Amino acid sequence: MPALLDLLQATQASAALVGLVVLLLLEGAHPFFRERTERGRHLLRNLVLGAVNSVLVAVVFASLWVAAASYAEARGLGLLRLGDLQGWAHAGLAVLLLDAWTYAWHRMNHRVPFLWRFHRVHHSDAQMDVTTASRFHTGEIVLSSLLRIPLIVVLGVTAWELVLYETLMFAVVQFHHANIALPSRLEAIVSKVIVTPAMHKVHHSRWQPETDSNYSAMLSVWDRLFGSFRRREALHEVELGLTGFDGPAHQSVAGMLRTPFEAGVSRDSP
Repeated sequence: MPALLDLLQATQASAALVGLVVLLLLEGAHPFFRERTERGRHLLRNLVLGAVNSVLVAVVFASLWVAAASYAEARGLGLLRLGDLQGWAHAGLAVLLLDAWTYAWHRMNHRVPFLWRFHRVHHSDAQMDVTTASRFHTGEIVLSSLLRIPLIVVLGVTAWELVLYETLMFAVVQFHHANIALPSRLEAIVSKVIVTPAMHKVHHSRWQPETDSNYSAMLSVWDRLFGSFRRREALHEVELGLTGFDGPAHQSVAGMLRTPFEAGVSRDSP
């Protein structure tokens, strides 16, 4: 199991790196929003924060997740073990349930003021691109990682299924944060299955009714199912970012880490 998990994690890291490079090249060749300043510095800041979070997860939480999966498997615990599903059928349902949880967790981050203080670091990026997929406050990563431990036991997810989901989900997250756009016909087809750049640009609008929509991370079905889907035809008119968090003080790595602890900023002004 440790050898298999190491292989899967290496595959996950390689997929993330390939996705980053490919999407950066596409953004450079065919950007959707063309007016971008300090692109290199923006990229570096987001990736530094993402690297810190990745190391934290690898060093602290990955082993806890594996332990939780092994504990559940040894005792036959978890909703996924109530049926007689095996192999890829079991993995497919595991991916579906994990993605449903990710949708619910994301929605909670917008509704619960304490969680929003951390999550607003992600939304304060006014130059959203593929690197924004890595821009999350470390506190949010810690909270989501801790909650994943009991979730693994409750669902009965195996370690390789978790890595499979993380690999697929992060690839889609990189894709829909990228500063690109699909041709309209392809967009209409793809958005029925997974979250697209057009869908997620609406979510990163600084207008709250749009900010509080399109919460899905990988499969787009959840927004349609739970009434949070929103479309914007004039995507070029979307104003990205978060009012009150545009200044340099909130865009440095240190500034992003300080953001949740600033007093006097409420959930009423995302």
